Amino acid sequence: MLAIPSPGLASDEWLPVRETSMVLGEGSPLDFSAFLPNRPIADGGQLVTGKQGRLVRAGEPEKPVRLLCASLAWSPASGGFPNHADADLYAAELAKHGYNIARLHFVDASLMFGRSRDFDFDPEVLDRIHYLLAALKRNGIYWIMDGLSSWRGAYGGYDDRWDPSSDLKLALYFDDKAYDHWLEFQRRFLSLVNPYTGTAPIDDKALALVILVNENNIEFDSIVREREGKPHYDERLKLPFNRWLEKQYGSTDALSRAWPDLAANERLEDASVALPRSRYEDSPRLKDLQAFFVSVETTTAARMTKALRELGYKGEISNFNNWPTIQTTLSRQDLPVVTMNTYQDWVGSYAPGATMTQNSSIDDGAGYMRLIAAARWLGKPFVVSEYDHLFWNRYRYEAGLVMPAYAAQQGWDVLCRHGHGPIILKYNEPYAHKKAMLPYAIALDPVARAGETLAALLYRRGDVSASKLTIPFHVRGPEDLDGDMQAREPERLTELALVGAIGMEKASEADGRPAVGQPRSSVDPQAILDAVKAAGLLAKDNQTDLKTGLYQSDTGELLLDRLRGQLRVSTPRTEAVAFSTLREPVNLGTVRVEASDGDGLLSVSVLDDAASIAQSRRLLVIYATDAHNTGMRFSDDEEKVIADFGRLPVLIRKGYVDLSLKLAEGRWRLTPVTLSGATSATATQTVSPAGFRISNDTISGPTTFFLLEAD
Repeated sequence: MLAIPSPGLASDEWLPVRETSMVLGEGSPLDFSAFLPNRPIADGGQLVTGKQGRLVRAGEPEKPVRLLCASLAWSPASGGFPNHADADLYAAELAKHGYNIARLHFVDASLMFGRSRDFDFDPEVLDRIHYLLAALKRNGIYWIMDGLSSWRGAYGGYDDRWDPSSDLKLALYFDDKAYDHWLEFQRRFLSLVNPYTGTAPIDDKALALVILVNENNIEFDSIVREREGKPHYDERLKLPFNRWLEKQYGSTDALSRAWPDLAANERLEDASVALPRSRYEDSPRLKDLQAFFVSVETTTAARMTKALRELGYKGEISNFNNWPTIQTTLSRQDLPVVTMNTYQDWVGSYAPGATMTQNSSIDDGAGYMRLIAAARWLGKPFVVSEYDHLFWNRYRYEAGLVMPAYAAQQGWDVLCRHGHGPIILKYNEPYAHKKAMLPYAIALDPVARAGETLAALLYRRGDVSASKLTIPFHVRGPEDLDGDMQAREPERLTELALVGAIGMEKASEADGRPAVGQPRSSVDPQAILDAVKAAGLLAKDNQTDLKTGLYQSDTGELLLDRLRGQLRVSTPRTEAVAFSTLREPVNLGTVRVEASDGDGLLSVSVLDDAASIAQSRRLLVIYATDAHNTGMRFSDDEEKVIADFGRLPVLIRKGYVDLSLKLAEGRWRLTPVTLSGATSATATQTVSPAGFRISNDTISGPTTFFLLEAD
């Protein structure tokens, strides 16, 4: 197969990153701990659900907390859990970057890596995990944990712990031995006293949320393990499905009236009713299978929740954190907290031949955000347990604006960009997954790191305000299911999330507000917008035009323009734009983007205590383009198929953007800030806010950060 070098990689259009250490120095402009301090996690500091359905500290029940999450999905290939000294440094660095919660993912796999006996945890790994938990807590960082991540659980003798190689997640629903294995892991890990905190994690106020099992929806698990030549549905589903059908219908005759395709040899009385042959052929059989899944999933989640409570856990619990179908929405309705995963341009392999679409998230109206917005249940905390706009997608600079801006606008509680660590302490570590940028390796990617820096401001600091408009989607119950196993909320209706907050609400609890009713096929989104305007819930001059793909949030702060490929954010403390085209200047308010030599992300944010950009004397400018690895090659000229990920150093695509700002008079200085957060006086230049150019090709090396400050 022909391997095609990335365009321009051999030229000076791609600039090599020079940094090795990535530890923020004292006084770095990228150290946000002064204005985003993490408070001690002590009595009254535990996270609970407040009356308004948001996460709050127990001692401040009226004040919702926004939690920026650090995903710690480590494995031996990415270096594993750090030693004590590095754990102290790493936790402190997370706090500086604005993180106040962390999700530990695949802990079971790490504990059991290389172990031959069940529950024979690696003692060094266990010690490192315990120490890291203590270090995070000392830095005011809460924890999210999976009750089970790996398909191998804590069984010994396997070397494929990160692959969907077993049916454990399915077995948990139907096999008491599998369930007992899950419960024993909770006893042996969560209930084990941490010597560095003096408390078992299950009793620790820092443990904010347990996701019972990661991504364990029955339908999703069956798709993950789908193989050519094998039935779509595991045979172990047949008997419990027949028993459930018998309770619903009572007899084969009754079932035959509901199922036109019921064969003569299929009888409830001898449990011979077959499972659907295909999940992609809509039928009454598939509709009932979905209702069966809802019954099994809700019952099992309740059983697991009860078991955790009996072990003494008092924190929040969730489950079914992916697969946004109508069926799974029904399975989530009784959970205390809703958690969801979502990806733009998902990648399933690191091997040559791995593919992606190279699609823009703005071009499809932030579809991956809307996908999970429609899985939320109003009145409950909502946690994004995983998201990413994956490397090597050329538009991934959008993620730093799309997800944090809309997460804030929707009023979500936790935002977690997924990967094996959001930061690194240094480049050039000797681990397989740190020798080059890879999908899910956000810490090594300057574009992703720029986005996470902006997320700390837009989302956690609250620069983007929550919507005052909420549009409920009414849910009746199993009658909302149809024969389509993959049915989701219609995209034409989820576009309402780009205007106001959306979420599911039981139809029986409707209060007369304008809402998306049932059946969805009869709902006109324009009629919903007209109704909220008539009710005074949306300004008459709101610019949203569904026909042209222009969407303005009810707050006026967000404007997504699908035709121009732009998302604009205009708030008092941050103004930003992600753009695939810039045919004319973009006026954000105080900031005006005059021109650029390519697509990218540009933001200007207040760093001092000023109430607005116009009043500020110290501003952080972020400018992100694209980044590749040295020697990166593709099998096609559209860069959709990877041939070789290449190696470090990372290369940043050279670019510039011309700006003008309406700022206070005075002498203004523009200083590049290195990727490691350092400033250099020798690189400082005096600029006029009325018009200046930012280039990421600086004398101290390519960067995505700049400090603009006045004397």
